[in-house]
Amino acid sequence: MVVAWLLNAYILVMLVYALVSWVPSLRGRWTDYVAMLVEPVLTPVRRIIPPIGGLDISFLIVIIALQFVVQLAQRNALYCY
Repeated sequence: MVVAWLLNAYILVMLVYALVSWVPSLRGRWTDYVAMLVEPVLTPVRRIIPPIGGLDISFLIVIIALQFVVQLAQRNALYCY
């Protein structure tokens, strides 16, 4: 369950990063640290699936993949007990 919790926390960080990219007035020094967490995961996905019409769907792809892993982790945790 720790893995699922960490992945859900990472998804939350990604959503904060996306929100800050849409609302520039929220930017500050703290967003550099958030970018250091998020960009290394998004960059390889962007190489495979570039932005379409100015819309970066790499966030969506990564969040869906992480949600899939969370579901697997939770399912496997149920079988352990």
